[in-house]
Amino acid sequence: MKYNYQIIIEYDGTKFNGWQYQKNGFSIQGEIEKVLKKILKKKIRLIGSGRTDSGVHAIGQSANFLCDNLINEKKFINSLNYFLNKNSITIISIKRKNFNFHSRYNAKKRIYKYIIINRQSCLALEKNRAWLVKQKLNVSLMKKAAKFLLGTNDFSAFRASSCTAKSPIKTLEKSIVIKTGEKIIITFSSRSFLQQQVRSMVGCIKFIGEEKWKPNKLRDLLRLKKRSLCAPPAPSCGLYLQRVIY
Repeated sequence: MKYNYQIIIEYDGTKFNGWQYQKNGFSIQGEIEKVLKKILKKKIRLIGSGRTDSGVHAIGQSANFLCDNLINEKKFINSLNYFLNKNSITIISIKRKNFNFHSRYNAKKRIYKYIIINRQSCLALEKNRAWLVKQKLNVSLMKKAAKFLLGTNDFSAFRASSCTAKSPIKTLEKSIVIKTGEKIIITFSSRSFLQQQVRSMVGCIKFIGEEKWKPNKLRDLLRLKKRSLCAPPAPSCGLYLQRVIY
């Protein structure tokens, strides 16, 4: 009999080549699969809710795997974390699911947040975990800009040239900018995202915060659909997969 388990994962993506297993790369998926094989004595395929790029972090990445064993969840999670913690990966929870549960295809919503630290001084505690922007940002303009991205749009201008998604059309349900002290948090919610879409949107919103562009420039980008007109993507260090909702 096969059993299907979902795990929720937190990780610091700084030293990884991304989520997805790579033959010659250091990936989160690859490291977890190694530990699963060590504990379960069998090769296990881990299915993630989606890929995160090199350097991107997660607070609530979701994945599932099939195995022949009925697992003692408390004991199993402790064993996993014993081996994974040295690589800044933590399994937050494990739960037995219906056999048909698929962490990627069953996901109804993915929530990403991006952290900008807006100050002159270099980062110490949040180095590699946020984007340091020294020029003072106009947060009011950034909030206005974020609203232009809401709804169903063609996000061709915001996708990486290597993106393999069949359609550039996505529906953004949430696009908000919040400032707390020197920290600016930009949150996006959608069923799915194109490759580099979030970082590209943040890069454009940052341009507007610097008053290089007006907020309605984003409306023009959506209409023109040209990647060459987009601002440079924000660095991966500030991006977090916050939660996957089913």
